[in-house]
Amino acid sequence: MVEVSPEILQHYRDADENGRIRSGLGQLEFVRTQAIVRRHLPPGELRIADIGGATGVHAEWLAEDGHDVRIFDVVPEHVQAAEQLAKMSSHISAQLGDARQLPVADDTFDAALLLGPLYHLPVRDDRVLALREASRAVRSGGLVFVAVISRFASLFDSLEQGFLFGREGQKMVEQDLTTGQHRNADNTPGWFTTSYFHRPDELGQECRDAGLDVLAVVGVEGMASWQSHLADRWADADDRELIVKSAELIEFEESLLGLSPHLIAVAQVR
Repeated sequence: MVEVSPEILQHYRDADENGRIRSGLGQLEFVRTQAIVRRHLPPGELRIADIGGATGVHAEWLAEDGHDVRIFDVVPEHVQAAEQLAKMSSHISAQLGDARQLPVADDTFDAALLLGPLYHLPVRDDRVLALREASRAVRSGGLVFVAVISRFASLFDSLEQGFLFGREGQKMVEQDLTTGQHRNADNTPGWFTTSYFHRPDELGQECRDAGLDVLAVVGVEGMASWQSHLADRWADADDRELIVKSAELIEFEESLLGLSPHLIAVAQVR
């Protein structure tokens, strides 16, 4: 397997990624990702690769929809947790695997999710390689869903959380905006780990450079995730529907794509 930076592995060993998008306002990312993927998947039972699928948070609902999902992840603890999930569903399997070197034959799947690997590949060639690997593993005409973090995420988050009012926070944001290369050398809580933050146009271009046809680039959460006061409204069904709707209304608006913490490209294999 290709080498993975130890700080990235440690981050995900320490973090509760499953809980992050299953509770409170963090569910907005989860709900919107489900909607975007379901909207584009063709009918029928599909073979889906969940590349960087962690503990199986997305594999679980895809399996409930009737699809066969194989999870690949570089964190052994994630794979172990996903294997426990697989014991409860014949539609799920899990194994160690790096997005840049998938242990599968060509044309194995009908679709693939990369809802995290590109976050942590700071070198562009590695990101394009991961996209090519997904394209290789998916049959012609199949779909690849690719998530990235917006170039502007640390600016908005630092403003909302207050990090921007400290010198180190300002330096971090300046570097992120200038280069997209996010680093957290001091392991400051809340500052994430080694990552690359995309401009919206970069995401589509990297997919095209990997030989994929881009069908859409979608803003996932809109501006709602930066509004902490909305956490209290999320518990109310009517308010929750409006929060989700606020993201849907601008999901294709090019001038506002970078406002979303996450973007998803929907691409098709040639």
